Amino acid sequence: MRPRSVEGLLLIDKPSGITSHDVVAIVRRATHAKKVGHAGTLDPMATGLLVLGSGRATRLLRFLGDLPKTYEGTFRLGVETT
Repeated sequence: MRPRSVEGLLLIDKPSGITSHDVVAIVRRATHAKKVGHAGTLDPMATGLLVLGSGRATRLLRFLGDLPKTYEGTFRLGVETT
């Protein structure tokens, strides 16, 4: 018997070092969902809330893109990254 897929909105605390696409792929495999998408990409080095939709809930994601977002950051002077 095949496991049932999950439908709805999922709130994921995305860690640094993984892409939004990678998170979608992980959730798709874990939930056996055919359709999984995100409301907006986070940079691979960024952490934060990644809103995912699964199944029919992917239709709701387009309405979330226009909502206000808040960004916080910390920087250190004298450090160089590539």
